[in-house]
Amino acid sequence: MTAQTSDAPERLAGGARPEPETAAPPHYRVLLVEDDAGDALLVEELLADTGLDHTLIWRKTLAEAREELRADGTGHADCVLLDLHLPDASGTAAVTAVQQADPHAAVIVLTGLAESQAGVRAVTAGAQDYLVKGQVEPELLQRAVHYAVHRKQAERAKAELQATQLRAQENTRLERGLLPTPLLESPAVTATTRYLPGRESALLAGDFLDVVQTDDHVVHALIGDVSGHGPDEAALGVALRITWRALTLAGHRGERLLDLLERMLVAERTRHEMFATCSLLTLDLRESTAVLHLAGHHEPLLTAEGTTRPVTAEHGVALGIAPGLCHWPATRLAMPRSGALTLYTDGLIEGHDGPGSHRLGAEGLVDLVNRVPSQEPPDRQLDRLIRTVRDLNAERHADDLAILRLDWRATD
Repeated sequence: MTAQTSDAPERLAGGARPEPETAAPPHYRVLLVEDDAGDALLVEELLADTGLDHTLIWRKTLAEAREELRADGTGHADCVLLDLHLPDASGTAAVTAVQQADPHAAVIVLTGLAESQAGVRAVTAGAQDYLVKGQVEPELLQRAVHYAVHRKQAERAKAELQATQLRAQENTRLERGLLPTPLLESPAVTATTRYLPGRESALLAGDFLDVVQTDDHVVHALIGDVSGHGPDEAALGVALRITWRALTLAGHRGERLLDLLERMLVAERTRHEMFATCSLLTLDLRESTAVLHLAGHHEPLLTAEGTTRPVTAEHGVALGIAPGLCHWPATRLAMPRSGALTLYTDGLIEGHDGPGSHRLGAEGLVDLVNRVPSQEPPDRQLDRLIRTVRDLNAERHADDLAILRLDWRATD
């Protein structure tokens, strides 16, 4: 059984202005599940009198209805008119079976005069409405179909929203769990970090940082930046950070450590052109020395006696640019007995330094750092610096940003 209605063609009097266009009425795909041919005919006539734009499909058994609902393409139904007494199913079991076959379809059950409680039970089981045979007028059927479909759509939208919110909460917990926690034991050194992803509402980005202290009381620090933006870059950054921590605690150092990190990057990157810049720092407070390896990254800033300047260091190639080259020269530095080293990613310096087109750059950053009151605690200094950088940039450039500042006083 198939029936269709369509709008009458628009007619305009000569020279008359056309009426404003309105949204086309919805087309409803209705599946009737009814084993009685007489009742099926009555439903067909009632639907025709409703004026609804619809297509009606008639099936006599639940098995036939489930096959129709599961069919590809045109098998989907907006509304199912379901008799509760079928040859192969009855009651709420029939409602459940229809919902399992097509969770998107609204269900209206058809009951007898003495079965109002059966209709209520069907609604409790998930049907959108119930109608009593013999007491249905076209206007009532029209409203029932219209509102049942809309209620089902609202239920689906609410369920999808809840699922989206749940996934967002799970992702937030996952990202928060992957953010680094400094592993420091000596009170002579403190680490202050700031981590600001460029992606909206994200906790992780392609930038990565970490700091650990090994059993020999030497402090090891890492900061880096995976090229590009997005979840793939964030995942690679997390992989590199976790790998660095594990290898550092296992005793790997310098070029050997960078070689292993590069192998990890090549194995884990999702695109061949992905690479990462990074800085490795080893700080020995007892000897007042530091060893620095730069893989395509900026020099850190050294703060001592109230003045900040960039350190002078040799550079090596970024990880992943030329796999296997393994050339990352070490720079050995004499450190003051107390001071601070600030490692950062390029998100801190690539923004504008005012209304013009000029970029802040490393020199501009040093100037800003030297303007920050040195008597403030390190966390306030970093917050003040970030606010100043962002005010100058005025949101014209957005990038991931990571800062790691190590403050120390030498031990005897």
